[in-house]
Amino acid sequence: MLKALYDYGVRNGLALPPGFVKKQIRAYISLTASGDFLGIEQCTDELLPCPDIGSLANSPDKCNLLAEKCGIILFVPQQEGESNAKQAFFCRTLCSGADAVPEMGVCLTFFQDAAKVKAAADEAARLKVKPGDRISFKVSGTPVVRAEGLIPWWCEYRKQFAKDSGQTRCLITGEITAPPATVPPVSGLQVVGGHARGDTLICFDKSAFCSYGLKQVANAPVSEEAFAAVKAAMDDLLAGSPAMYRRDKNSAFTPTAPIFAGMRFVHWYDQPLTPREDILLPDFCGYDSDDDEETGENAPAPLAEQQTAVADAAADSLIQAVQTGNQPKPLSGRYHIMLVSGANGRVMMRRYEQGNYADLQEHLNQWNDDLALCDNLGTGKLTPRKLTVRLIALLTRHKNDSKVLERLKKELAGLTPAVVMAIINDTPLPDAVAGRALANIRSQMLDPDENDKFGFMPDGTCCQWLKVWLLRKARARNEEVSLMPYYDPNFPNAAYHCGALMAVYADLQRAAMPDVNAGIVQRYYASASRTPKLVLGQLERLAKYHLAKLDKRYLAQLYEDRLNEPYCFFAAEGLNSLPTTLTLEEQSYFAIGYRQMSARLVADRKKAAADKNSAAENPETTEQEEK
Repeated sequence: MLKALYDYGVRNGLALPPGFVKKQIRAYISLTASGDFLGIEQCTDELLPCPDIGSLANSPDKCNLLAEKCGIILFVPQQEGESNAKQAFFCRTLCSGADAVPEMGVCLTFFQDAAKVKAAADEAARLKVKPGDRISFKVSGTPVVRAEGLIPWWCEYRKQFAKDSGQTRCLITGEITAPPATVPPVSGLQVVGGHARGDTLICFDKSAFCSYGLKQVANAPVSEEAFAAVKAAMDDLLAGSPAMYRRDKNSAFTPTAPIFAGMRFVHWYDQPLTPREDILLPDFCGYDSDDDEETGENAPAPLAEQQTAVADAAADSLIQAVQTGNQPKPLSGRYHIMLVSGANGRVMMRRYEQGNYADLQEHLNQWNDDLALCDNLGTGKLTPRKLTVRLIALLTRHKNDSKVLERLKKELAGLTPAVVMAIINDTPLPDAVAGRALANIRSQMLDPDENDKFGFMPDGTCCQWLKVWLLRKARARNEEVSLMPYYDPNFPNAAYHCGALMAVYADLQRAAMPDVNAGIVQRYYASASRTPKLVLGQLERLAKYHLAKLDKRYLAQLYEDRLNEPYCFFAAEGLNSLPTTLTLEEQSYFAIGYRQMSARLVADRKKAAADKNSAAENPETTEQEEK
């Protein structure tokens, strides 16, 4: 993993030279080539790589070079004999580098004239530059931190501050090195338990690390240069819009490292590509349905457009190949995925995965194929959703929950990594996914949301989880199972048709008795989904009564036709095919069958009503068809 991050940092030119850190500069002391003070030049948080001595800057007699707090650089004694040890160290360092970097000698000339220092301090105070603001120097209009010769001089000079930890082999590059005692922290994990000042990726402060007689850095020696590339890579990937993407003005994506249950999902590739070519973006980093004005399973989902854009990018490469006569260049190389969070100042690596890009593409295509399921209207498929939205469907059901993301972090912290890796590797989902989905479906069916006009059918996202779980378990057993997005009267599973049968009974009751308080679903769904043989016989007797109460003949014919489909399955299989009790897998088939039949009935009722209205408007055409 460290080597992969190192390669990413080097490949994208992210690593700073050893001993340099990017810092925000609020103002410059502007000097002439001879050291005369011109004025204070304010800037808007300019970010530049500057020399840094790390934690030594916290000591009372040392500070960072060329870019430091205004109160240190422009310290003015208030009484005779007063001095500042940090400012004195600053001047001594300027003197040491004056030969290699002439601009440092110019800055030293400025400090040798107390009147110039006081004039600069007064000007800074007038411009309201705070003592804690970081300032630097400009000589002839050029920042000193960009001076030619500064990098090689500082890399050599700073060695006097390094602790001698012995020569050993770097775990990243394999070269002999003198590793630093500690490594700088990684930023970007504040939102997942990390510290604002960063979290340490490699640390050795526990007694367990001394079990082989090794202390601190000897446990995992890395060179300073190599870890600088690793840190730069981590910072870049966690910041969003990483450097691995080629510029694409037509891209509709905003790359980022999304949060899943308190962990950040970080990914990169071994080759540059545009966001449109990144097949992980639509499913893992795409559209969040909470940002849309419309909600619900049938709301428009820009994520579908993102998935289309990925497919369009592949199609564009094929068209260009035809036009040029060349073979299309396939996206090869490897992918890398990390699930990472912060914990007590440390980087917690929850999961790391790498593999071939072609395999990843195949597995993600399989994931989307497995998710295919009818929508609430029964005329199309459920729109794509971001993984976070799908994970929320697995939380314990609470109405009007305003802290859903906090619960996601607590309830699914252990389940989420396994789910993500199952998607990436096309492996079975944990059984806990099915258990949670079924529990939420039962809760929804017994106590539906009054504001949800489709609350009478099992939640679509939960049923998608069940469908994926069932298909992947079957493939793991080398079984051929073809669970279609819509109701299949020939599907060879009794529990599936039990769910479809109960969906017809429940819908029939709503059509015959729309004002009933406690319907079939509230009274019988929980027991029917576990012990259908004890319930469906009683529901069949109620169905005859409900059919007789229908005042629309075409509806009665519709329900009779739909009842005949599962009846035919059980007639062909025999009466003993009606299961007494259902396992977890069979309960999942029951829920999917119930949803698919419910959606089909919605579509059938709309079609029948439309046909009836059309017949009323054109009676002559109807009479000719009957003849």
